[in-house]
Parts: sequence; structure tokens; C-alpha cells
Amino acid sequence: MATGTSGAAAALPKIVLNEKQKKFETEDKKAYLECELINGGKVMDIIHTFVPSSKRGLGLASHLSVAAFNYAQSNSLSVIPTCSYISETFLPKNPAWKSLLYSEDLKSSM
Repeated sequence: MATGTSGAAAALPKIVLNEKQKKFETEDKKAYLECELINGGKVMDIIHTFVPSSKRGLGLASHLSVAAFNYAQSNSLSVIPTCSYISETFLPKNPAWKSLLYSEDLKSSM
């Protein structure tokens, strides 16, 4: 009998935050999500998500997005979804994260 992690859990690579280059990336650095902290470091603007064609269809973009939203949530950041993948694909499929979105109402109360 084989023991160890399940196949699904083992298939997803670890996502690391590369603060110097302002991105969340897979350990091999081939798939990444670029972001920038603005408004005094209180707002994360997710600018771009990239997954090479050889790695598409594995859920990496979603995995990167969850890592970024988890980071935003644990650091009390609001999120601006500039990246079209985030606004058009990730958020409609994961509406619970919409509570972290930056809004003009929030801006006026700062």
C-alpha cells in the first residue's frame, strides 16, 4: 500500500511571494501573479496573471489568485482586480473573495 499525500494535493505547486519583484509565483517561477501595493500599502492592485501554455488547464491561475487573496485578507488589504483573469474569471467563480475588493466608498472613509 502506498502512503503519502493525495494526488490532487501533490499536483499543485507551492506558491511563494517574491516581494522584490512584486509577484506571487510557482517555485519554478514560470507561472506568476503580478501585484503592487498602493495607497500607502493598504491596497493590492492585481495587475497581471500569467501561466505558460505548457502549464495551462492545471488550475495554476486560480491557485495563484487564492494565494494573493489570502495574503490580502491576512494583511487587511483591499484588492483592485486590474487583471482581466481576476475580474472576469476568478471572482465570478469565487464570489466570497468580493468582500475584499477596493471601492470608492472605502477610499472616502480613509
